[in-house]
Amino acid sequence: MLAQDVIDLTREALVHAMILSAPVLCVALLTGLLVGMLQSLTQVQDQTVSMVPRLLAVLAALVISLPWMIDRMVDYSHALFQHIPATIAGG
Repeated sequence: MLAQDVIDLTREALVHAMILSAPVLCVALLTGLLVGMLQSLTQVQDQTVSMVPRLLAVLAALVISLPWMIDRMVDYSHALFQHIPATIAGG
């Protein structure tokens, strides 16, 4: 196994991890911004007020995007296992 193969596998794994985490992180970011704006408008600065809606939004995003995430992980794992013989052989 060449060093370039290891770099390519690592890069591909990191790209897949970023793609899979993007929907949940974007929902958490948007929810945090909206709740923060609402808190600044109402001047209610309680930590639970900002945490509970964010947790519920992240949970909803996970429930909605989980089938897509699992499908992407299965496709990546299948491709990874298919390329094992070629990677071991050095070609």
